[in-house]
Amino acid sequence: QNPKTYAIVKQLLAEGNAGELQKYFGSRMEFGTAGLRAAMGAGISHMNDLTIIQTTQGFCRYLEKNFSDLKKRGVVIGFDARAHLSSGGSSKRFARLAANTFISQGVPVYLFSDIIPTPFVPYTVTHLKLCAGIMVTASHNPKQDNGYKVYWENGAQIISPHDKGISQAIEENQEPWPQAWDDKLIDSSPLLHDPYAMVNKEYFKDIQKQCFYRNINKETNLKFVHTSVHGVGHKFVQLAFKAFDLSPPFAVPEQKDPDPDFPTVKYPNPEEGKGVLTLSFALAEKDGARIILANDPDADRLAVAEKQESGEWKVFSGNELGALLGWWIFTCWKNNNRDTRAIKDVYMLSSTVSSKILRAIALKEGFHFEETLTGFKWMGNRAKQLMDQGKAVLFAFEEAIGYMCCPAVLDKDGVSAAVITAEMASFLATRNLSLTQQLKAVYDEYGFHLTKASYFICHDPKVIQQLFDNLRNFDGKNTYPKSCGRFKVSAIRDLTTGYDSSQPDQKAILPTSKSSQMITFTFANGGVATMRTSGTEPKIKYYSELCAPPGNSDVEQLKKELDELVNALEKDFFQPEKNKLQRKTE
Repeated sequence: QNPKTYAIVKQLLAEGNAGELQKYFGSRMEFGTAGLRAAMGAGISHMNDLTIIQTTQGFCRYLEKNFSDLKKRGVVIGFDARAHLSSGGSSKRFARLAANTFISQGVPVYLFSDIIPTPFVPYTVTHLKLCAGIMVTASHNPKQDNGYKVYWENGAQIISPHDKGISQAIEENQEPWPQAWDDKLIDSSPLLHDPYAMVNKEYFKDIQKQCFYRNINKETNLKFVHTSVHGVGHKFVQLAFKAFDLSPPFAVPEQKDPDPDFPTVKYPNPEEGKGVLTLSFALAEKDGARIILANDPDADRLAVAEKQESGEWKVFSGNELGALLGWWIFTCWKNNNRDTRAIKDVYMLSSTVSSKILRAIALKEGFHFEETLTGFKWMGNRAKQLMDQGKAVLFAFEEAIGYMCCPAVLDKDGVSAAVITAEMASFLATRNLSLTQQLKAVYDEYGFHLTKASYFICHDPKVIQQLFDNLRNFDGKNTYPKSCGRFKVSAIRDLTTGYDSSQPDQKAILPTSKSSQMITFTFANGGVATMRTSGTEPKIKYYSELCAPPGNSDVEQLKKELDELVNALEKDFFQPEKNKLQRKTE
């Protein structure tokens, strides 16, 4: 019943444009553990009013089946600032339609009245003990995209088998229920609640438990620049700084207000590095700020840059910031816990494609480190399991600039990460240390961990399948490569098939998934490289790391060795020319 998408389809029918119609109606968007993510537009392959109604009807039925008290507890729904003029879709409209679906079935809905950062949804699920949460966002995807991200009652993103169960329920509930389109009905419903004011108060109270140096924060001369890259982060990072008694960061004026067109950047993704930060560098130079904090549009990720003595800017990788935050959060914990026995219950987590620096810190300091599969859904769920067993999970991170610094949010959170980074930098400044110098000190103490990650773009699933099949049948059937260039392979773990050569029974410990490709090679020189497909983009990604024991400080030599390993990986395992793969920089 949306006049805009209706008109688009009518026009295509009139033109007899079978190709486009096939694109729109050929296959339904797949509901996975990340929920939905697709372009906004007409048809069942896109995000629009109808597909949101259908998805929510399925999700509602699935929740009714799983929770006898759904009508008592309810769900939370949040949204970012995305909008798509030509199809009339927007995050706010989708959130209201989803709320209407639940309310029509007598389920209480906590619908935020304004845009919020993604972490506010898992926070609200936990804080109000709700059955589930929905965040309408496409995070840092291109502007035409939107998404529907789902959290379970434990405050973490859903994992299997919930995705399959919800997907099946969507298939069974495609006919819109009576009044499904009439979202005005919710405004007068006693089942509609707005958690905005409460969460804005409670969240900032909770993150203050991670504030340890209020006096230093009050006095610091360090200046920060913040950009929200046309997303939702501005207001919330300002409030976080206030909660920590830090002077507010300078906001990049052209990017501080939400704008669904993201006019000043090619991709609204701070992971892309310096291109997204051009305006931030200019403002920092003008105002004499040494540190830049950049959130992605839904403020669940954080990129950090620091001005070097040379005048150059260093953009920290996700692994480098993970090392710094891991060191900082553990140091703060240690200073506040005099009981040495408590360390046996302390945990940190990172994903299997992220740097193993936390493992090195854990080994030396005596706390536990665990790795999980890629993605915060795994770290959030594992953290909750550990917390339920009385363990303290201090920190979790992934190399894709995602950090969980605060147990009140079991997902990545760019707001708390930004203010904790600012406090760490202010503290280090009192010791005349920069973030870059402290990072070197961490590596000196726990061993250098050099990482290099990139990706190739490939739009043909057949080519991707062939590339991975080739690795599994490298020297004849069912044989993996024994070397990569001059580097000898010492172990192989294939999480698509469940094979792990380093385990006594040759079975991988981490869960396996036949629907995605992922192979990890360990090399005799201490190097590790993982190749995997992306769940949300047409990319084959790789992650490589060289871990040196403490005391091996010839960084230049280590860098040279890692570069050589990566070049061999690209040439021998990816074979970009033969497979017609597009490099990241192109």
